[in-house]
Amino acid sequence: MTDLLATYRLQLSPDLTFADVRALAPYLRDLGVSHLYLSPTLQARKGSTHGYDVVDPTRVSESLGGEAGLRELGAEPELGLILDIVPNHMGTGDENRWWADRAERERVFDVEPGTDFYRRFFDIDDLAAVRQEREDVFELTHGKTLELLRDGVIDGVRADHPDGLADPAGYCERLRDHGARHVWLEKILHPGEPLRDWPVDGTVGYEFLNDAQAVFVDRGAEEQLTTLWTELSEDPRPFEVVALEAQLEQAAQTFARELDWLQRLAPRFGTEVLAHALAALPVYRTYVEPWSGRVDALDRRDVAAAAMDPELARVLLLEERGFDEFVTRFQQTAPPVTAKGVEDTAFYRYNRLLALNEVGGDPGRFGIGVEALHRANAERAARFPRNLLVSSTHDTKRSGDVRARIGALSQTALRDAWDALARAWVPRAPDATSGFLVLQTLLGAHPVQPLERLDGFLEKALREAKLRTSWVDRDEAYEASVRAWARGLLTDDEFRRDFDPLCDRAVLAGRHAALGQLALRLTSPGVPDVYGGDELEYLALVDPDNRRPVDFDARRTALATAGDGRHPKLELLHAVLGLRRRRPAAFAGAYEPLEAGSGVCAYVRGEGEVLVAVGVAETATGALRLTPGLAGRWRDVMAGTDVQLRDGMQVAGHGPLVLERL
Repeated sequence: MTDLLATYRLQLSPDLTFADVRALAPYLRDLGVSHLYLSPTLQARKGSTHGYDVVDPTRVSESLGGEAGLRELGAEPELGLILDIVPNHMGTGDENRWWADRAERERVFDVEPGTDFYRRFFDIDDLAAVRQEREDVFELTHGKTLELLRDGVIDGVRADHPDGLADPAGYCERLRDHGARHVWLEKILHPGEPLRDWPVDGTVGYEFLNDAQAVFVDRGAEEQLTTLWTELSEDPRPFEVVALEAQLEQAAQTFARELDWLQRLAPRFGTEVLAHALAALPVYRTYVEPWSGRVDALDRRDVAAAAMDPELARVLLLEERGFDEFVTRFQQTAPPVTAKGVEDTAFYRYNRLLALNEVGGDPGRFGIGVEALHRANAERAARFPRNLLVSSTHDTKRSGDVRARIGALSQTALRDAWDALARAWVPRAPDATSGFLVLQTLLGAHPVQPLERLDGFLEKALREAKLRTSWVDRDEAYEASVRAWARGLLTDDEFRRDFDPLCDRAVLAGRHAALGQLALRLTSPGVPDVYGGDELEYLALVDPDNRRPVDFDARRTALATAGDGRHPKLELLHAVLGLRRRRPAAFAGAYEPLEAGSGVCAYVRGEGEVLVAVGVAETATGALRLTPGLAGRWRDVMAGTDVQLRDGMQVAGHGPLVLERL
């Protein structure tokens, strides 16, 4: 395997094929990444733009260049491949020969016997769940991927949505036993939830994303921003109450057929009892194993936290047997209820500070301290040192740069101006929820060009909120009124007099925060991932906006002129990836936090080889407290100059500091 230093995520499509990626290889090597992290490459539905609707897992996508094209890409020197695979579901329809054949459908797919009901991927009717717990189905759906692994074409895989499987732990073990030595899971962990001890390299990194953003949010702003939201929205409820309401709605409405299926398996429990239990789980799911009898202490904790019907709790914890299929299917149903209720509903309803409304995050958690970030990094270093570290993905609600700007509204220097802007303009919006959404989006992504991008985002956000319009029951007049209000603000002289000064300050503060978060991502325990295009300032909203074509010519030009100070993100990325290549052992080694004063996150990697100091507060006053042996000559990786490091040295007041021991 090529040494795993950093990955670069590419969204393949008929407009970005294996041949196109090969043409990008020299640029990506020069940038400093070691691996390309590719979206699904197996044969998807005709016309697919994303690859997650696989219809033939035994073939590589012809529209992307076929198996020959993938093998040629895998032969590129100094660039390994990691493939995104989709074990949970496949696309339905006649293109899928296993779906078209009734006998094969019942063997391969999770179909209720004697009915036309089947387990879906979330609420998408044309994506049907696959029975990966069967060895023959696993071999059918993974044979080609495992062949590519054996042949050295690819180095590892990222498994999409493992929580939908009947046996996630067993699935991970089966991958390992079949030769997949490097596996990452698209597993959403709630803040504080540990990844189970499965044979994987870790997750795709949403927990790091949220911690890295949260440490830049000033917790001192919580009362003011909560008061602002509460008064203008006239909704004093905390996020967890808003989220529970949304999850109950999704369980009872969107997933009514899944509830009915569960109720048929355990008639003693009514659908209302089941809906509450699914919605109230504090995590995506539990991992009880009816076939082995295993019930983890974490499972007991999470079931207890849901305060569900005691008899149901006993069944789910295997204290009363005879409901094995029900227990398994309940656990498979919980993740879509949470995902659709929290991420795809509540995240668009509770708009106090949108920087916190991100996949795997908790908008009710208003920032964290440096100590909490150190604890999370130390746990990653000990348990999953190859965990991916991300800022933006194809599924994030906003790119890292947009979140950084919005998060800066919590700073003392900006929060009063934000308070004034919101109080002046939210009451003029069609409603308060859309008012907060529009104003923060304009600040975070300005300038949004063309404006059709803004229109598309608002349509999706309003329909996901499901308050006055939805995908099922559209209120096009309401949607048009929000779009018109948002567009009108941009040409309203009064608004621009209020908006422009605050926006200018948010842009500067956001760039500083984004650069600091990038330094943390590049040097914390784990493997940094760069989402396609994010090496330059990247202002993207939720998909499909974040899946727009990337201007790689502009990025090649920027890399060729690196060092002139015009592209600080790319220059920091390039410099630190070079450091990771020079000192791989340091980044695979120890993580030692350092005391550095108020508002500074500082630590040492390896055996005193790399030192990092990042100001995470606007008024950071950092003075390093060195452990024995650290004083002496170092090199500033960004500036290329020598530094005489001494105890008490001031490290705040400028950009992130990354030092290499001489």
